[in-house]
Amino acid sequence: MTVGKIHFFVNSSKEDSQAVYASLAAKLRAHSMAEAASAGEADVVVALGGDGTLLRAVHAFPGKPVAGFNIGSLGYLSSVERKDFDSALASLAAGRFSISERAMLSVRKAGEKAVYHALNEIALIRELSGHAARLELAVDSVFAASYTADGLVFATPTGSTAYSLAAGGPVVMPDLPGIVVTPMNPHALGIRPFVASDRSVFAARVARRGGGDKTGVYADGERAFFLEEGETAEIRRSECSARLVEFDGCSPYDVMSRKLGWRGGFSCTPGKS
Repeated sequence: MTVGKIHFFVNSSKEDSQAVYASLAAKLRAHSMAEAASAGEADVVVALGGDGTLLRAVHAFPGKPVAGFNIGSLGYLSSVERKDFDSALASLAAGRFSISERAMLSVRKAGEKAVYHALNEIALIRELSGHAARLELAVDSVFAASYTADGLVFATPTGSTAYSLAAGGPVVMPDLPGIVVTPMNPHALGIRPFVASDRSVFAARVARRGGGDKTGVYADGERAFFLEEGETAEIRRSECSARLVEFDGCSPYDVMSRKLGWRGGFSCTPGKS
């Protein structure tokens, strides 16, 4: 697949995002590409910002391939750095990339129809008070654990390097079929994260609200709904998936080691092995 038209999804809150966007748009003709007025006309959406920008692009343009160009800070998903922007455009024009189908999660409140989707994670978080929440978890209708904690994070392999990792969860390679369950600051030494099959269905029930406040349910950082005492959130693999651009010569291990600071030194250049 080669790319003829690109739609730029720009995070305008970044200080120099408009200047970077203008520079990239001006270079498209040199690569025999053009800017698409809408994502529907584009072969690829370029998310220009950080990981939050890429997540918003995935939700805004379902099914469309998204490439992350990083002008943020960490930029784990938006792995193309500024010095590689030109070579990344050349790789898109020449077809030196692949499309990675990434699993997503869905969540809904038990008994309700509204469903929310997430590429990174579904998070249940106690709101406002300094008291922990008590959450009971069942997996495939079998009781698994009771948590006294600040919350629970259900992460995809893609999202295992985001909120779940910050809460102490493991890194899972994006091609593995699993769901990471990570408790946030649990009040028990024996409580640990675990990885379940992506065919599992989770039911997380609020047994007791800490301090009388609600438990918020968030999908990729956006609040989906609140849970009251006795209410349950149902989490499973979504029927939707995200399509992320992966450039030739870049592997998840290279991105992991660079972005997480596991080694210093070289970084991959899109299109070069």
